[in-house]
Amino acid sequence: MWRARAAAVCVVCQRLANNSYGLKAKPPLQKLHLVSRSIHHPHYPNPKFPLRISLQHFSSLNHLPLRKAKFLSLKYGYPPHRNFWLARLTSRLLKLRYLILGSAVGGGYTAKKTYDQWKEMLPDLSDYKWIIPDFIWELDEHIDFEKLFKALPDAEDLAKLVPDFDKIGESFISLKGFFSPGSQGETAFRATDPGYENDKQYKKVSDKEKIDQLQEELLHTQLKYQRILERLEKENKELRKLVLQKDDKGIHQRKLKKSLIDMYSEVLDILSDYDASYNTQDHLPRVVVVGDQSAGKTSVLEMIAQARIFPRGSGEMMTRSPVKVTLSEGPHHVALFKDSSREFDLTKEEDLAALRHEIEIRMRKSVKEGCTVSAETISLNVKGPGLQRMVLVDLPGVISTVTSGMAPDTKDTIFSISKAYMQNPNAIILCIQDGSVDAERSIVTDLVSQMDPHGKRTIFVLTKVDLAEKNVASPNRIQQIIEGKLFPMKALGYFAVVTGKGNSSESIESIKDYEEEFFQNSKLLKTCMLKAHQVTTRNLSLAVSDCFWKMVRESVEQQADAFKATRFNLETEWKNNYPRLRELDRNELFEKAKNEILDEVISLSQVTPKHWEEILQKTLWERVSTHVIENIYLPAAQTTNSGTFNTTVDIKLKQWTDKQLPNKAVEVAWETLQEEFSRFMTEKKGKEHDDIFDKLKQAVKEESIKRHKWNERAEDSLRVIQHNALEDRSISDKQQWDAAIHFMEETLQSRLKDTESVIEDMVGPDWKKRWFYWVGRTKEQNIRNETKNELEKMIKCNADHAAYLANDEVTTVRKNLEAKGVTVDPCLIKDTWHQVYRRHFLKTALSHCNLCRRGFYYYQRHFVDSELECNDVVLFWRIQRMLAITANTLRQQLTNTEVRRLEKNVKEVLEDFAEDTDKKVKLLTGKRVQLAEDLKKVREIQEKLEAFIEALHQEK
Repeated sequence: MWRARAAAVCVVCQRLANNSYGLKAKPPLQKLHLVSRSIHHPHYPNPKFPLRISLQHFSSLNHLPLRKAKFLSLKYGYPPHRNFWLARLTSRLLKLRYLILGSAVGGGYTAKKTYDQWKEMLPDLSDYKWIIPDFIWELDEHIDFEKLFKALPDAEDLAKLVPDFDKIGESFISLKGFFSPGSQGETAFRATDPGYENDKQYKKVSDKEKIDQLQEELLHTQLKYQRILERLEKENKELRKLVLQKDDKGIHQRKLKKSLIDMYSEVLDILSDYDASYNTQDHLPRVVVVGDQSAGKTSVLEMIAQARIFPRGSGEMMTRSPVKVTLSEGPHHVALFKDSSREFDLTKEEDLAALRHEIEIRMRKSVKEGCTVSAETISLNVKGPGLQRMVLVDLPGVISTVTSGMAPDTKDTIFSISKAYMQNPNAIILCIQDGSVDAERSIVTDLVSQMDPHGKRTIFVLTKVDLAEKNVASPNRIQQIIEGKLFPMKALGYFAVVTGKGNSSESIESIKDYEEEFFQNSKLLKTCMLKAHQVTTRNLSLAVSDCFWKMVRESVEQQADAFKATRFNLETEWKNNYPRLRELDRNELFEKAKNEILDEVISLSQVTPKHWEEILQKTLWERVSTHVIENIYLPAAQTTNSGTFNTTVDIKLKQWTDKQLPNKAVEVAWETLQEEFSRFMTEKKGKEHDDIFDKLKQAVKEESIKRHKWNERAEDSLRVIQHNALEDRSISDKQQWDAAIHFMEETLQSRLKDTESVIEDMVGPDWKKRWFYWVGRTKEQNIRNETKNELEKMIKCNADHAAYLANDEVTTVRKNLEAKGVTVDPCLIKDTWHQVYRRHFLKTALSHCNLCRRGFYYYQRHFVDSELECNDVVLFWRIQRMLAITANTLRQQLTNTEVRRLEKNVKEVLEDFAEDTDKKVKLLTGKRVQLAEDLKKVREIQEKLEAFIEALHQEK
C-alpha cells in the first residue's frame, strides 16, 4: 500500500514538472518525492553541481532578444515532515496557477505596448487616401476582421514552434572552436583550401589600393541606389499620370482644386500687370536664372522642364526678354501661354517647333524699334508628370561687349533688367557658369555677388562639366570652382551638370543618359571632388524646388500683410478724394464711356429731316456760290441778248454738273455728318458730364471718321438728279418767283458787301475813319485810291463797259496817274479794275432784281411785248431748286445708309480700343483712374494671396 501511494505521487510530480510553462530542461530529481527518488532514480546526482536551466519567453507580436541562461541554485534535502506531502502538493498547484495567470497578464500588456509603439511609428497616410481606390476602404464592411483575429493561434501554440536557441548557440560555439587559430579544424581547412596562399598575398595589398577599391564600391553603390530611386520615381510618375487622367475623365467624382503653383503663378502674373517695370516692392519669391551669354542657361531650364521649348542659335542672342516659366504637375506634358488657350503637346516635334517659333515671335514683338532686348515678360506654363513645382524666370544673357547689330545701350539694359529681378530679397538666384571657359572671364559672378554678397539665396550651377574635365589640365580647378574658392561669390549650394554634347537636335532623354554615363565614369566623383547629390540636373531641380517652396512659406504671409496695408491706404485715399463716386477701374470706365458713345451715335438717327436739309442746302451753297457767280453768272451777263445768256448758262451748268457739282455735294454731306457727330460727342450734358471721357471720345470720333468712306455709287445717282433739276426752267407760281428773287437779292448783297470790304482794304480808310479814329493810309493805299478814282470815272462815262480793260485803256489810266505824279504798275490797274467793276456789276444786278419783282406776269408771257428781261432770276431759281433737290437726296443717303455705317464703324473702333490696353491707358488718364486701378489690383492680389496661403496650410 505504501509503495503504490509513493508511485502515484512520483507520477504527479513528473507531470507537473513537464507542464511548467517556459521550462526547456527536465525537472531536477531533488524536486521529486523521496520515495520517487529512491525507487525510480538510482543514480542520484551530486548536489555540488547544480543543474543549468534556460528560460525563454516568446510572444506572437515581437521577438525579444535572447536572454542569457541563469543558473538556478537548487537545494537538495529531505522534507522534515513527510506526513504533510498533500499540503505541499496543494501549494505547488496554487503556485502554478499564479504563474500561468501572471504570464498571461504580462504577455497581454507587452503585446499592447508593442502594438502602440508600431502604431506611433507609422506615418499619417490620411493625406494620401485619394491614391487608394475607393473599394479598399469598404472592405471592413464586408470582412469581419475580429473573427479572423480569433481564428489565429494563441501565444502558447506559437511558442512551441520556436526552436531552442540555446542548443543553436552551443553549436555555434563548437564550430567557432573548430575554426579557432591553432585548432585542428583550422589546420585541416587551410590544408584543403588551394587559395590560402593567394589570401596571404591579398593581405599584402597596399592601403591606397584598398581605399580606391572601397571608394569605387561606394560610388557603384550610390549609382545603384540612384538608378533604383529614378526607377521608382518613374513608376510613381506613371502611376500619378494614370490617377490624374482618371480624374480628368471624371472616374473619381471629386472636384479638383487648382494646384498651389498655378495659384502662385496667377499672383505673379497680376503683379507683372500691376507694375510692368517690376517694382522692387514685390518681394514674392521667384527663381531667377542668370548667366553669361551662351553659358547654358536655357539648356538647364529645358532640362528642368524636360522639353526643348526655347529657340536656339549658335552664338547668337536668343533670349531677348524675360520668360517666366511656371512648372506644375499634370497628366500630359503640355505648354500654353498666359494669354492664349492653345496647348502645345511637348511630346510631338511639330508642336515643339511651333512653340519655339511662337516664343521667338513674341520676343521680337516685345522689343521696341532701335532696341535689342525688352523688359516685357513672356508668361509660359509647362505641365507634365514628374515636374517639380516652381516659377523660374529666364533672363537675357549678360554680355561684356556690344557687338555690331546691337543697340548701344544693350549691355546696360541687360544689367538693369537682371538687377531689377535680383534685388528682390526673396528671389532665388540660379547662377549659371560655363565650366568650359576660364572662370576669370565670367561677368555674372560679380553681378550676383553684388546682389547677394552672403550667398543666402544663390545656387551656383557649373555647366558643360564634360568639356571642362577634358580641357582643364588640373581637375582641382573644377573643385575650386564648385566650392566657390576661385572667386569670392558665396552660395547655398553648388551643382555640376551636363547639358548635352552641343547638338541642338538631342532629345532630353538622350541628354539624361549621357549625363548619367559621364558622371558614372567621371574622376570627379571617383576622387570625391564632387558628391553624388551635387551632380545631374535631376538633383539640381529637386534642390531648387525645395529652396523655392521654403522661401515661399517663409515670406508669403509677410507679403500678404504688406498688400493688406496698401489696400487700406488706397481705400482711405479714395474715400477722402472721391466720396460720392463709385470705384471704377480703367476697364469699367471704358465700358461706361462706350455706352455713352453708342447712345450719342444713335442720336444721329433722331435728327429731323428738315434740320438735315437746311444744313445741307446752306453749306452746299456756301461751297459753290463763288463758282456760280464768277464762272457762270458774270460771263453770261456780259452777253447782249437773252438767247446768248441762256445758251452760255446751259453750257456752263452742264460742264459744272458733269465734273464738280456731285463731288462737292458728297463732300458737303460728309462734312455735315462729321459736324453733327462731333456736336453730339462733345456736347456737355450738365452735371452728368464726366470730362474723364473727353480724350477717349475725341479719339473714337477721329478714328471712326478716318475709317468711314462714302458710298462710291452715290455720286453717279446724284449727278443724274442734279442734271435734271438744272434743266428745268419752268417757274410754276408767283411764290416760287418771289423766292428766287429773294435768293438772288441775298446772294448779290452778300457778294457786294464782300467786294466793298475788299476795296476798303485796298484803298485804306475813308475820310470819316481817318477823322474819327486817327488812322491814315499807306503809300500803296494812296496809289490804289488814286487808281480807283480814275477807274470809277471811266465806268461813269460808259455804264455798259465790258468786264475787262483793253490795253489802250490801261495805258490811258496809267498816263493820267503819272500826270498827277503817281507811278502805277499795269497789273495794279487791272487788279483794281476787277474789284471796281465787280461792285458796279453787283449794284446794277441788284437794281435789275428790284425791277423783276413784278415781272412774273411777263415771264409767263415769255417777256413778249416787254423790254424787261429776267433771265438771271430764272438762273437763280434753277440753282435754288437744284440745291433743294440735292439736299433732299443727300439727307436720304445720310439717314438710310451713312449714319448706320458710321455707327458700325464706331462699334468696331470701340472693340479695337477695348482689346488695346496701351490705348486705354493713354486715353483714360488721371489720378482718379490710376487710384481705382491700383485699388482693384491690390484687392485682387490680396485675395489671391490669402487663397494661396489657405491652400498652403491645408497642404501642410
